[in-house]
Amino acid sequence: MIGIDVTRSLRGWTKIPILVLSAVGEEDEKVRALEAGADDYVTKPFGPRELVARLQAALRRADPGTADPVISAEGLSIDLAARIVEVDGAEVHLTPIEFSLLRTLALNRGRLLTHRALLIEVWGPEYADDVQVLRVHMSNLRRKIGAKYIHTDPGVGYRFSA
Repeated sequence: MIGIDVTRSLRGWTKIPILVLSAVGEEDEKVRALEAGADDYVTKPFGPRELVARLQAALRRADPGTADPVISAEGLSIDLAARIVEVDGAEVHLTPIEFSLLRTLALNRGRLLTHRALLIEVWGPEYADDVQVLRVHMSNLRRKIGAKYIHTDPGVGYRFSA
């Protein structure tokens, strides 16, 4: 797994600051890492004082109060770190895509997320216009956890309404 994949995976369940240390100083690589969720990108060579200063700055910007390892709502429990979903105490198996959709919606509780925003967040920018893929996965997710948790705004998007 390359660094960008690790960063994207971590961003899927945590808001912890991520600093990328790399020998690659090309702008495209820096942009890819930052778009994947990195908070900073430091190229070699760098001094230890600079690294410590960048780490301290990232920690100052981090908001530990927003990280909620378990989201609970009306019988639904989503453990973000363990990637476990339970409905009324019974564990529900979700595919990685279904979990990512649910996590994204739950972390934005009550907020309307457009089709495009969900597609980019879950699948990446290359899927930004593939609404049919989103609809199929959303249908499967609702079937597994129950329709009452996810509200559809027809032609616009979805919101976690629990």
